[in-house]
Amino acid sequence: MFVYSLRASTVKLVGVICVALTVLITLIAFVPTYSVPNLPAADADAAVGYSYDKVKTAADAANFLAQFGWEVEGTPVEETVVTVPAEFDKIFAAYNELQKSQGLNLTKYRGKDVTRYTFAVKNYDGYEGTVWANVLVYKNKVVGGDICSADVSGFVHGFEKK
Repeated sequence: MFVYSLRASTVKLVGVICVALTVLITLIAFVPTYSVPNLPAADADAAVGYSYDKVKTAADAANFLAQFGWEVEGTPVEETVVTVPAEFDKIFAAYNELQKSQGLNLTKYRGKDVTRYTFAVKNYDGYEGTVWANVLVYKNKVVGGDICSADVSGFVHGFEKK
């Protein structure tokens, strides 16, 4: 014959565990699931067909821009190595927000040297001034960039056409 005794603290512990499990199961069952509206760059490639890698030359950078419908001069206006700042000031933080809006992020490249290709855009509709396309490349992969006007009071936006 076996005799098993329960103390009041053991019964309380089992009761608390049961209540916690019940609350957890209820929360899992009734909490809605949310989908992320903006895909990161890797998923955006597959969903839309944009390729952000294998950019080794200026011609590859021009072909990258052609994916978005931009026609650029064959040779870049400028091809230079720039360093992503180790600490972002207010202006560069705002520029990185632009990059994040298009599925890119320069935070991982702080303090790194990247190649910037700058092209003159030939087919920007609704604007008569000079328009530049900047493509930032690190280790043969596009890590950032923009389409902008040459005017001080102009515009800047991501690669996709507005």
